Amino acid sequence: MRLGRYLLPFSAVLYGCANAQLINPNNITFGNPFNFWTKTQDGWDLTRGNHTNTITLPLPHPAGNVTIQPATSAMVIIDMQNFFLHPDLGGDPLGRALVPTTIDMIHAFRTNGMKVLWTNWGLTDFDLTTMPPALFRGFSSDGTSATSFGSDMGTIQGNISVGRKLMRGSWNAQPFGDLLDEQVGGVANGTDFYFNKNRLSGMWGTSTPMQTFLQDGMITTLFFGGVNVDQCVWGTLLDSYYKGYDVILVDDISATTSPMAATGMVDFNAALNGWRANSTDIIPALSVS
Repeated sequence: MRLGRYLLPFSAVLYGCANAQLINPNNITFGNPFNFWTKTQDGWDLTRGNHTNTITLPLPHPAGNVTIQPATSAMVIIDMQNFFLHPDLGGDPLGRALVPTTIDMIHAFRTNGMKVLWTNWGLTDFDLTTMPPALFRGFSSDGTSATSFGSDMGTIQGNISVGRKLMRGSWNAQPFGDLLDEQVGGVANGTDFYFNKNRLSGMWGTSTPMQTFLQDGMITTLFFGGVNVDQCVWGTLLDSYYKGYDVILVDDISATTSPMAATGMVDFNAALNGWRANSTDIIPALSVS
C-alpha cells in the first residue's frame, strides 16, 4: 500500500516531520505533521520544511508574500478548449484574451521546473452511461438531450469536423489556438501533463487521474486558471482545497461568461481558501529565481 495515496500531501512525510515545529510557542505553524504552513513576518511559507531553491511571490496586500517550493508546485489550466473559446462555436472573447498571458505563465513555470497540468472535458461513451441528468441538461444547446454531451456538432469553416460534444479526442475538446501547440509540445517534452475529466471539477471523486499524479509527484501547491472561473475553475479549486492542497487563483488567466457577481463570489472565497494573484505578481518572481 502506498501511503502517499492516503496521507495527503505525501511530500510532508518526507520533508515535514523532521522540520515542523509541532509545538510552537508563537503559534505560527498551521496544520498537522504531514501537511502544514508556517506563518512568516511578511506572509506564509508553504514549503513544508523543504527550503531548497524556494521562490517568494510578492502577492498583493493584504495577502503578503507566499514562499513556495518549485518541486512541489504546479499550474493547473482548466477547459481552455475549442468548445468554450473558438469564435465559430460562440466561444467567449474574454477567454480568448487570456491566451497570451496563459502562455507567458506556462513558460515561466516550465523555466523553473514547475509542472504544467491541463485538465479538460474529455468524455468516453462509458461516461455518458453514468452522467447525471443535471449535467446533461446543463450542456444541452436547445433544451433537449439530443444536443447534450456526445451529440455530433457538425462542421465549421466548411471542412473542420467539430466532433461529438466534449468527447475525448474530438476537435471541439482540444485546447484552443496556440494552446494546442503548447500542450502537445509540453507533454512531448515531459514538462506538461494532460488529464481528461468528466465533471466540472478535475478533482471530483475519490481519486481522479490528476489527483493520483499530484500524490505520486508529491505536489502540494496549485495555481489555477482557465474558464469558466465560477464553474469548472472554481469547482477544481474548491475540491483541491477540500483535499488539502494549497490553492492560488490567478485572476488574469481566468474568465467567465457569467454575470460579474459570479466572479465576485469566486474572488471573495478564493482569498479565504487560499490566495488570489495576477501573473504580474508571479512571473517577475519566477524570472529572477
